[in-house]
Amino acid sequence: MPEKKKKNVLIMGAAGMDFHLFNVYFKENPDFRVKCFTATQIPFIENRHFPPELAGPLYPEGIPIYPEKVKEGGREVEKVPEYIKKFDIHVVVLAYSDLSHQEVMHRASIANASGADFWLMSNTHAQLKSKKPVISICATRTGCGKSQTTRFIASLLRERGYKVVVVRHPMPYDPDLTSQICQRFERYQDLDKYNTTIEEREEYEPHMDMGVVLYAGVDYKKILEEVEKEADIILWDGGNNDIPFYKTDLHIVVTDPLRAGDEVSYHPGEVNLRAADVVVINKIDTAEIKAIMKVRENIIGYNPKAKIVETASPVVVDDFEKIKGKKVLVVEDGPTLTHGGMKFGAGYVAALKYGAKEVVSPKPFAVGTIKETFEKYPHLESILPAMGYSPEQRKELEETINRMRDEVELVIAGTPIDLKRVINPEMEIVRARYSLAEIGKPTLTEIIEEFLKKLSETL
Repeated sequence: MPEKKKKNVLIMGAAGMDFHLFNVYFKENPDFRVKCFTATQIPFIENRHFPPELAGPLYPEGIPIYPEKVKEGGREVEKVPEYIKKFDIHVVVLAYSDLSHQEVMHRASIANASGADFWLMSNTHAQLKSKKPVISICATRTGCGKSQTTRFIASLLRERGYKVVVVRHPMPYDPDLTSQICQRFERYQDLDKYNTTIEEREEYEPHMDMGVVLYAGVDYKKILEEVEKEADIILWDGGNNDIPFYKTDLHIVVTDPLRAGDEVSYHPGEVNLRAADVVVINKIDTAEIKAIMKVRENIIGYNPKAKIVETASPVVVDDFEKIKGKKVLVVEDGPTLTHGGMKFGAGYVAALKYGAKEVVSPKPFAVGTIKETFEKYPHLESILPAMGYSPEQRKELEETINRMRDEVELVIAGTPIDLKRVINPEMEIVRARYSLAEIGKPTLTEIIEEFLKKLSETL
């Protein structure tokens, strides 16, 4: 019999699910050859190389990582058709998240028109089985409130005597991927050790502030092996609206009525919604009743077996009395504003709640890639996303803030981290953070209690 022809594969990603799918499905699969990755959404993650140390013996030269789009003549140009032709690609695999269903089909149309099949791979191919119980906290969009929900559940479990270890959806943004295979974060020095970006710190620091150990990286099989050595219960802290990398015993998914309808019109957020054991309708303290009811109706229509929990996201502000009557600059969590599509976050809510005289737009003061971010995301008007994916970009963020020192009297930082650990602003900063409050019945506390009771009965 003639030898079966191997299928050439291009994996479209953003340094997350793309690397994971390669590791668990393609790496040792003799029927496929991954010719390249493409990268998007996150600045500075393209034009890297997936090294042979991670790619394995079938890929002695590693795998190139190319930009999905490039700027040419002042406009963005799709590069995937070029790669399909160059590498004789048979299959394009979509492996990143927070995309509208319409945008997913644009990606599919590009692949099909160029002669390649287009794949969305299911949980079956992505999820690893743990020896320890796993609770996953995911979302239907970036910025739904997943992070404070994860911290709330971690606190519940720790109060009941369980050793909790958080595993975070990957953010391996450092150019040296070999240094990020399995990262363990316990002390603030670990953040510097791994050259973490502002986005990584936004997700890691709040857990560390609570005394919770967190893992992240590239190889989630190796990470799981390490986590199982020290955890009673594993919390999967999902990124964007991606699916869990581990098979879960309790799958909790957070929705956002400020973007009602997105829970059934974004990928893979709808996958999470349909697979959820528990769906949280968050932000009911700020959303309109009509929007809350729309989300509830969608949950019942798409996943009638799921338990529905309602929560609020009150803003906690340090030194809130300093805000009243001041002209302020608001700095918010970056991804929530950029590919998350939100126009505001905790900082802006705090400015309105505590009587700021004016929220001054940072757009006229933006420099370098910060200015480019405003051009790329025109919905951003009055707030500054905390972009910091490289030392140079952090400097540009710092310069943008400091150029406003004669225009504003105070900075309100809605990002979850202490900005002064990564930049040197010349103005006073007041921090604003979302917390989580349980509303109505059932509560997350009751659901976790029920989960622990069933868990104890199986031990």
